[in-house]
Parts: sequence; structure tokens; C-alpha cells
Amino acid sequence: MHDIRMIRENPAAFDAALSRRGLAPLSPALLALDESRRAKILAAETAQAEQNRASKEVGAAKARGDDAEFERLRALVAEKKAEIARLTLEADAEDRALKDQLATVPNLPLAEVPEGADEDGNVEIRRWGEPRALSFAPREHFDIPGVKPGMDFETAAKLSGARFVVLKGAVIRLHRALAQFMLDTHVEEHGLTEVWTPVLVKSEAMFGTNQLPKFAEDSYQTTNGWWLIPTSEVTLTNSAAGEILDERALPVRMTAHTQCFRSEAGSAGKDTTGMLRQHQFEKVEMVTLCTPETALAEHERMTAQAEAILQKLGLPYRVVLLCTGDMGFGAQKTHDLEVWLPGQNRYREISSVSTCGQFQARRMNARYRPEGGGKPEFLATLNGSGLAVGRTLIAVLENGQQEDGSVEIPAALHGYLGGKTRISSDGALV
Repeated sequence: MHDIRMIRENPAAFDAALSRRGLAPLSPALLALDESRRAKILAAETAQAEQNRASKEVGAAKARGDDAEFERLRALVAEKKAEIARLTLEADAEDRALKDQLATVPNLPLAEVPEGADEDGNVEIRRWGEPRALSFAPREHFDIPGVKPGMDFETAAKLSGARFVVLKGAVIRLHRALAQFMLDTHVEEHGLTEVWTPVLVKSEAMFGTNQLPKFAEDSYQTTNGWWLIPTSEVTLTNSAAGEILDERALPVRMTAHTQCFRSEAGSAGKDTTGMLRQHQFEKVEMVTLCTPETALAEHERMTAQAEAILQKLGLPYRVVLLCTGDMGFGAQKTHDLEVWLPGQNRYREISSVSTCGQFQARRMNARYRPEGGGKPEFLATLNGSGLAVGRTLIAVLENGQQEDGSVEIPAALHGYLGGKTRISSDGALV
């Protein structure tokens, strides 16, 4: 959410930043509504002062027996009371309208974010690892012989429909091992605090991390009003909603492994085969709450932590700085990590790490008290995948595939699998 005072003071800069996202100027309409709202508030305050003066004079007029003045003043008090009520209602309505409009305006990109209309405008920052040279035509994950027994799309479709999968045997053990490996790395090596959170949340929580109101169709809502989280960014970030933290307690660095749910609205025809784009999936999420001054350093740190998971697994990847047209609604700056998938012969997103500045904190009223004193200020919030478990599973399977249909498992996972090192061509963990 944007601060209307900032827009009031810097309308040209606000519109210029929005134009980098491909949006038309919004400050004239927002400021007109703000000016009307403030004028009504001032008029109501003026009418209140007039009512107070008249109320004091009513008694004096009655005491001196001036019936005409008494009636005039009593009528004026009633008139001002009605005027105040009308102006207050109108100002409240315009205040709600202003907040509703501000809630649909995306965050402003930082100056270093490249301008672009879509993913073609993204800028590659670096690469790690070399894609393995294969002497055979690589298969996509769902076509690898050793994987097929453990990846059942037909049963999932019977149970739930498209974009679901039933995992079993060696494949689900590998999936579970990956999640545990990610959590252990983040907790033991990166110093994150592990948190277990609900997957059902109130609308206020979805609003706080900008899934609502604009992106309601991307998520699932229950009949009694709860929402299924699209990622534990929602719960971890909202843990500070309505709170005032001490600066000495910052940064707060958290991680959580949860089920995630997305309707994939607007993705018809995209990644319809395999488990790359599912309605239900698992993620190990990272969230940081910090001061605005330290947010960019935290962004680099979180990116490096997501990279560390890929490096430990030996998966080639690249880091991409998203352009203004491909960046998420709530982000100021985003790094995408794209892992190499030999079955598709291309890099695909496996993590997105974003700094949101004070944008989300203002929506959820999450603040901190500066150590040196002064009034509370809004926190900075950051979030990132560390990593998407299903997509990491895909990458491990495709990069580890062998010509005979078996899969070699990264050494970092052997201890989580009882010393087993591969999936055989017939689907056994051996």
C-alpha cells in the first residue's frame, strides 16, 4: 500500500515510477479524492466548532429571556449537528474509496530494476554450473522410466482433476527428503527460525501480502471465508501484522515448509503435462522482517541462501533480475533463480526472491520502534522460495537421469534416504 502523503509530496515521481510498470498516471485521480476527503474533514471540524459555540450561547440566551435568540441558536445547533453527520459520512466514504484505489496500485520498482514489458526484458546476472553433456536424448521428468511408477497423474485426475499428482514409492521419499534437506540447511547453516503455520487464513492476511483484493481469482476460498495460502509468505509475513517490534529484535528471519494452493487462473495451456504447474504443491519459504535501510542487503543474502540449496544439489542455474513488466505486484525488486531442465532444454523458474520495502507492512500495519527513539516506523518485508519442493524434485530427476531410465540422486540427499543413491529403471530406491 502506498502512503498518500508521499504521493501528495511527489506526484510526478510517483507517476514516473508507475509508467515504468506500463501504467498511466494515477496521482491526479488519487489526489483529487484525497483533497475532497480532507476538505470534508476540515468542513466537519469547522461545523463542530460552530456547533460548540452555539451550544454555549443557547444557555445564555435562555437565561436572559431572549426567546428569539434561543430558538435561532437551538436551530443552528441542530443544523450543524446534521451537517457534521453528513460531512463525516461523505469523508468516511471517500476515505474508503481512496484506500480501495490505493490497494490496487502496485509497488514502485527501484531505480536499478530494468524497464521492460515482459520476461524478455529480464536481465541475467550470473550462472552457476554447467548443464551435463548427455549422450542420449533427455526425457522430461514424467517420461523417465524409473520415475513413472511413482508419479501417477491418472489417479490424481480421477480424485481431483487436472494439475494434481499422486506421488508414491521412491519419488515421494525423494520429495520428502528434499523438503527436509532444505529446512535443515536454512536452520542449521543460514540461521533461519523454522516456523509451522496454518494453511487457512483470514482475508486480512491475504490483503496484507497483496493477494487481495486484486488477485482473488488466483487463490481458493472456503465456504466459510477462509483462504488457502498460495505460499507461507502470507502467514510468516503477517505474523507481524498490527505489531510494533523493537529494532533490537530485527532482522527476523524465518522459514517454513507448507502445502500451497493456487488456482493457476490465466495459465490455461501452460505446462499442462507433468507436475511443473500444480494446484497443490509444497514450498520451503523464506521471509525476513527488517529495517528499510537493511532490506537490499537482506535481499542479496536471501538470494544467496536459495542459491546454496541448488549448489549443494549440484543443479545448474542462473540468477535473473526481473524487469518492471515481469515483477510481482508487491515487489520493489526481484531475483528469479532458474534451474536447468534438460528435458525441456531450458532454464525454468524455481525460486523468486523479492524485497517489498514497506509496501506490505503498511497494508498490515507492521511497525518497529527505532532503537534511538522516535515514533514507530513501518518494517521492510522480503520473501523468497528456498525452494519450491516439487520443482526441485523435477530438476533432480531430470538432471540425474541416466540412459537406462534410472536416476542418480545428489550426494547431499543420500543421508536422508538411508544411504540409497539412485532410483532404478523400474522405480526402486536403491
